[in-house]
Amino acid sequence: MLMPTKILVPTDFSGYSDKALQQALDIAVEYNAKVYVLHVVHERIQRVLTDGYSDITITPKEIQKYEKTLVKTARAEVKKQIGKFPQSKEVEVISEVVSGVPAEEILRVQEEKGIDLVVIASLGRTGIARYLIGGVARNVLKGAKCPVLLTK
Repeated sequence: MLMPTKILVPTDFSGYSDKALQQALDIAVEYNAKVYVLHVVHERIQRVLTDGYSDITITPKEIQKYEKTLVKTARAEVKKQIGKFPQSKEVEVISEVVSGVPAEEILRVQEEKGIDLVVIASLGRTGIARYLIGGVARNVLKGAKCPVLLTK
């Protein structure tokens, strides 16, 4: 029987991610596990700024400032999301914001932290953003070295 001690919950701040976090926190309370909440700022957003896909000229200093703003905003959103759930006060919750390709970063953190359960929404953002980012949950499910709980 699975008795998780470290649970990873990737979030894109959607309602689906809220449901995944809710389930992860319920499991964590049951087993006194730590919960790691991870948001990945997709590198594709940053590449658009640096690869010259627009007529706008952006200096490296402006790009750094924009990246810092994205990360700072994401950190605030993660705290806000965690704060929605009373169970977050009953267990240890650690939040992290990183830049990169979401599935790759989720798998990297899973291995690095010794995560023994990933709880991820099978659906994510709606509209065009979902198609740009692709099947994050599918890629995590294929690459994870621990059980993955898909929620919807």
